[in-house]
Amino acid sequence: CDPEAAEAVFSNEWLAAKTTLITLDLTHQALATHDIRQRLLNGPAGAPLCSTGLTLRALFHDLLVFFASRYWEVFRLKEGPPLHDPIAVAVLLSESEVAFDDWGGERWHVDVVMVGLHGEEDEERGQVGRTIISKTDGEGVRIPRAMDVKRFWDVIEDCVRRAEETLLASS
Repeated sequence: CDPEAAEAVFSNEWLAAKTTLITLDLTHQALATHDIRQRLLNGPAGAPLCSTGLTLRALFHDLLVFFASRYWEVFRLKEGPPLHDPIAVAVLLSESEVAFDDWGGERWHVDVVMVGLHGEEDEERGQVGRTIISKTDGEGVRIPRAMDVKRFWDVIEDCVRRAEETLLASS
């Protein structure tokens, strides 16, 4: 949590207009379900291109299985883990790669709560780092509310396939 850095970005009109905020509400729309994990392990054809690809796919699969287990233990989220960072990166792709729905261009003013201490105890921390949004008619932060989840997983699969092909070409 770095509320000072967040506040520096969100309070700068020039930066805010270029910023897309990816929320937990959005990342929890693209869960790595059992079927998704199997698809990423086995590839679209049902088998990896090579044994090195199998190792890559098995590593990715095992990471997702680990996080699925942790999300179940900690949050009771049984469908599978969300992929926060890959979704935050996917928003940088063109809309033809993965479409994000910002409800026709809605923009937001984002305030960051700066009152509280950095720490693990809720009583000390208070609300520090929490974001509070209000709609703006002008330039502001983009906050998508939905995404093309199927296309997101297609892009992830394509990235794994490309990595697999690169490993195959180098062996």
